[in-house]
Amino acid sequence: MYADQETIRRILTESGDTWAVVGLSSNQGRAAYRVAEVLQRFGKRVVPVHPKAETVHGEQGYPSLDAIPFDVDVVDVFVNSELAGKVADEAVSIGAKAVWFQLGVIDEQAYGRTRAAGLDMVMDRCPAIEIPQLT
Repeated sequence: MYADQETIRRILTESGDTWAVVGLSSNQGRAAYRVAEVLQRFGKRVVPVHPKAETVHGEQGYPSLDAIPFDVDVVDVFVNSELAGKVADEAVSIGAKAVWFQLGVIDEQAYGRTRAAGLDMVMDRCPAIEIPQLT
């Protein structure tokens, strides 16, 4: 319902290659770390967004979306559902083209607001699972 194949394809192939990954840190045991590796293998620039602002996978991290000094195409969200809506609203405010809520991250109101603002959005899916199926 929140992830039709056309929207998934459009985000992964047409929305742009700069992905801000909210919740990405240098913790190799976290899913965000592994998903970011896959996105990089498929040519995406992965920008870590985490309060620690760590460099991850060779990319400088930032403490928040609005601290990133360049355009972001897609915001990939690895935070709890309770916090995800705020991140989606920030994605709209920085001019992102799309928002991707990871597996288990669900906020129907945020989905509605984000779509109403004109952004593509996928919820409760993983781009690292979807992107290999497109090639």
